[in-house]
Amino acid sequence: MAGKPATARTVNGRRDPAQVQLTAEQRGETTHQVLDRNVSELLQELRVAITGVQVLFAFLLTLAFTDRFGELDRFGVTVYTVTLLSTALATLTLIAPVSFHRIVFRRRQKAALVAIADRLLMVGLALLMLAITSATLLVLDVVLGRWPATVGAAVVAVFGIVLWYVVPVRQLRRGVGTGRDPADAG
Repeated sequence: MAGKPATARTVNGRRDPAQVQLTAEQRGETTHQVLDRNVSELLQELRVAITGVQVLFAFLLTLAFTDRFGELDRFGVTVYTVTLLSTALATLTLIAPVSFHRIVFRRRQKAALVAIADRLLMVGLALLMLAITSATLLVLDVVLGRWPATVGAAVVAVFGIVLWYVVPVRQLRRGVGTGRDPADAG
């Protein structure tokens, strides 16, 4: 697999130990150090995502108790429900690695933790994008009306998809910078 990045990949949904070992060798680390670093990096990413989802969730929980909430039409209530549920699911998904870690702590399951937390983070980010987009739709619908709200939410969705998925996947496929500098390895 010449030219491919030497990162800890998954094989059939599981962490590939050979790739973890290769990354460790290239970086002058042990496999345990690679996994520790991967857990630390995932935790930093989760902290950023959790903060955003907490702020949105708090806003949504208080919104239902305001006077104007009763003025929402069926569309507004549906969008609110989608927003609240996607935010709640994003919250649970993004916090799940904490529970997983606590349960498998000191049981030599760090590679599984890294693989599962990575997948959960991706799912949680997708749910968070849905929540942000639908929250934008909800607020703009009340403030500007249905058509501008739809356009605004579409812009947010496209912008989020491009920044969160298209740009990174494009970079991954280009492979620029991979395999040249051991510091780039997972």
